[in-house]
Amino acid sequence: GRVAEYDLYKGWRIEEIPANDLRKDQPTILGDLAGKMELNEFVSLQSENNDQNYRVFRYLGNQKFKTVLDPQLAWPLKARNAQQLMALDLLLDDRVQLVSLVGPAGTGKTFLALLAGLHQILIKDIYRKMMISRPVIPLGPDIGYLPGTVQEKLESWMQPMYDNLSLIMHSVNGERYVRQVEHGVSKSSDSGNSHGTKRKRNHHGQDRLDEHRMLTRGFTMDDLVRSGKLSLEAMTYMRGRSIPFQYILLDEVQNLTVHEVKTLITRVGEGSKMVIAGDPYQIDSPYLDFSSNGLVIAGNRFKGQGIFGTVFLEHTERSELSSLAAQLL
Repeated sequence: GRVAEYDLYKGWRIEEIPANDLRKDQPTILGDLAGKMELNEFVSLQSENNDQNYRVFRYLGNQKFKTVLDPQLAWPLKARNAQQLMALDLLLDDRVQLVSLVGPAGTGKTFLALLAGLHQILIKDIYRKMMISRPVIPLGPDIGYLPGTVQEKLESWMQPMYDNLSLIMHSVNGERYVRQVEHGVSKSSDSGNSHGTKRKRNHHGQDRLDEHRMLTRGFTMDDLVRSGKLSLEAMTYMRGRSIPFQYILLDEVQNLTVHEVKTLITRVGEGSKMVIAGDPYQIDSPYLDFSSNGLVIAGNRFKGQGIFGTVFLEHTERSELSSLAAQLL
């Protein structure tokens, strides 16, 4: 099975409508679109005269659309464009068990996946922990060739994750958030109950006191690893085990074959969510290309399933320099 570039299922469409129709609770055009859209596909309705005036809806089936709004996170972070808004909507919906985020570097795939994962583990307590993995391809078939201990090897191989997590933590650990918590004020309506300093156990039986400390005084990646909230794993170690109640993020999935992606998705245990992310324009494997890699094919095969959603992110949110480099080099 191959997927031509023009056949790629992006997970969203754009429609232009008159501005006054956009103000309606459910714009008229949604009725016409219902029969033509896949389950969990998004539509961005834009004003004919101003593409910055838009509203996003997700199709839920049975002629029903959900209005997609900025999620109320307990942290001062939010989507920077319509596609990031769509991605967060899927990432924060625990009924969608498989999410695919596709697009070039700098569009926010990893950042959004980590942000949503941390929020659901530390604030909402939906999953026990987050497990992150990337293929080892760019480093040769085995990380055995790299100098250093296994943990040091994993750290250099996981550097992009560290970079993204430190961005999130920088924001979470900012004074503004600490002040909010100390005064018992939080943007998220139901996050207040997670901040009580009373020693209480959550439904996974873990002690929440260390979490309270992490949430109020800031936390580092090492805190997360030490408290069992985060693990970094090489994909080779994931085979043959079922992984329950976890938020699993697989990055650089464009470097995996369809068979490898299938092997990993079938590992997902009860109550878990899997996010697969990658850039099909940057493939390091000599055996794969845009139309034959596991990321693109999985997205096209799962299209229309209620537990699946995908977003193709095309807007780079990195600096002007890095977007220029991506275009020119």
